[in-house]
Amino acid sequence: MTTRCWPRRARALLGAEAIIGASCYDQLANAEKAVAAGASYVAVGAFFPTTTKITSSRAHPDLLRQSAALGVPRVAIGGLTPDNVGPIIDAGADLVAVVSSVFAAEDPVATQHALLAQFA
Repeated sequence: MTTRCWPRRARALLGAEAIIGASCYDQLANAEKAVAAGASYVAVGAFFPTTTKITSSRAHPDLLRQSAALGVPRVAIGGLTPDNVGPIIDAGADLVAVVSSVFAAEDPVATQHALLAQFA
């Protein structure tokens, strides 16, 4: 996996102020390497089945708890909806990345508000 080198290259090209993220899938080791290489945040998932990305593995909420010591924001991705995101946020997600649950919703604005309410 290239995660261990590309954040370092991006940081060298973009500078200290750039916000650089790294997809770490379901592997704590990937997140550790990405942060050591200069990532500003890590994205972990998929937590649930998703139609936007093909993946055969699933991240477990414990990964969010385990990655807290990395000292960077953790973004949860993958099949998140207002109905299932609560435990993911409770496990330590600082942010969530969603596509289908908002854009496929009958009322995207209400869905967005429902997702935001989970952080309250």
